[in-house]
Amino acid sequence: MSTSAGLAPPSLHRSRLLLLSTHLVVTLVALVTVGGATRVMEAGLSCPDWPLCYGSVLPTAQMTIRVFLEWFHRLDAALVALGLLLLAALSWGQRRHLPPAVPVLATTAVLLVAVQVTLGALTVTQLLRFDIVTAHLATGLLLVALLSLLRQRLRLALEPLQPDVDGALTVPWRWWPALAALLVYLQCVLGGLLASQWATGRCLHLLQGCHWLMAHRLLAGAALVAVVVLPLKAAAAAWPRPARHLALAAGLLVLLQAGLGLLTLHLHLSQPLLTVAHQLGAALLLSVLTSLAGLLHPLSSSP
Repeated sequence: MSTSAGLAPPSLHRSRLLLLSTHLVVTLVALVTVGGATRVMEAGLSCPDWPLCYGSVLPTAQMTIRVFLEWFHRLDAALVALGLLLLAALSWGQRRHLPPAVPVLATTAVLLVAVQVTLGALTVTQLLRFDIVTAHLATGLLLVALLSLLRQRLRLALEPLQPDVDGALTVPWRWWPALAALLVYLQCVLGGLLASQWATGRCLHLLQGCHWLMAHRLLAGAALVAVVVLPLKAAAAAWPRPARHLALAAGLLVLLQAGLGLLTLHLHLSQPLLTVAHQLGAALLLSVLTSLAGLLHPLSSSP
C-alpha cells in the first residue's frame, strides 16, 4: 500500500498524532512548571507589557533570570497554542481514521488554550490578581488532563487492550482513577489559590488565613488515599500491564508529592526549588491519573 500523504494507512495517521500529542503533554507539563517557577521567583510582572516583553520579542537588554522565566513561559505558551491548532486541524482532516472523541477533545483543547491566553494577558494587565492567577493555573492543569486523555485514546486505537482476567475491571474501579484525578485537580487548584494569596506564608508566620491551609491538608489526605489504593488494587486484580504500570507510577508520585509538601511546610517555604518540584509532581500526577482513567474505562463494556 502506498504511504503517500493521501493514501497512508490509518495506523500511520494515528502514530503521527500520537507523537504530536505526546510532545504537547510534555510541553504543557513544562508550561505549568515554569509558571510555578515564575510565581515562586516573583517574576510574574517581570515583563510589564503583553504580549511583547519590554516592547520586544526578545528583550536581550533587560534579560535577567526573572525576565527570562516570564519570557520563556510566554514562549512555551505560544508553542502549545500552535501545536494544539495543528493537532485539531490534523484530527479533523483524518477523523475517519481516528476514535470519534479525538477531534472533539482536540477542538476543546484549542478553545481552552484561547481561554488560557486571555487569562495570561489579564494576569499581567490586572497585576497578578489572585483569582485570575488561580484560574490561569486551573486552565493549564485542565489542558494537561485533556491532552493526556486524548493521547491515551490514540494509543488505544493503535494498541487495543483486553483485561488479563475476566471481571478485573468492575464499575467502581473503572471510574476510580477519574475520581482520583478529580481530587488531585481540586487539590492543585486549592494549592494555587493558597499560593496566589500567599496564604501559606501568612499562616506560618502571622497565623492568618490558616483555614485555607487546613482545607489544603484535608483534601490532600483524601487525594492521597484515593491514589494509593490504585496500585494495590491493580496488583490484586491483575489489571493489564500498562494499567498496572500507570497505577504504580501514580502511587509513587502521590507519595513523593506528600513528602515534598511536608518538607516545604517544614522549611517554611524557604526553598523555591521544592515548591517548583511540588508543582511539577502535581502536573505529572494529574497526567498519569487521566491516562489511567482513559485506559481502564474502555476495557470493559459490561459492569
